[in-house]
Amino acid sequence: MEQPNNNYIEQLSGDSIDFREKMIAILKRELPEEITTFQNQIQNSNFAEAAQSVHKLKHKISILGLEKSYYIAEEFEEQLKKNNTALQSDFKAILEKMQQFVQEL
Repeated sequence: MEQPNNNYIEQLSGDSIDFREKMIAILKRELPEEITTFQNQIQNSNFAEAAQSVHKLKHKISILGLEKSYYIAEEFEEQLKKNNTALQSDFKAILEKMQQFVQEL
């Protein structure tokens, strides 16, 4: 499985350490909240709402340079709209890798 990275954050921030730190702070604050929301929606079988959460999380997946994972998330989002959770374990693994990486930033 591909590994998260901060290449996009570095590229976006250029020489601005302040901007880089703000991006990282946003990730550290928002990612755990969004993951918790998603997990609660899945647990309560709110698949349409979970699809919306996956949509939001795709942006974070992209920021962390996870190109293949983005496509998995995209497919999972569409499946959730049909009440299908077949890719749930794959998506969970992506979220775990992201969360661990962001915590270490």
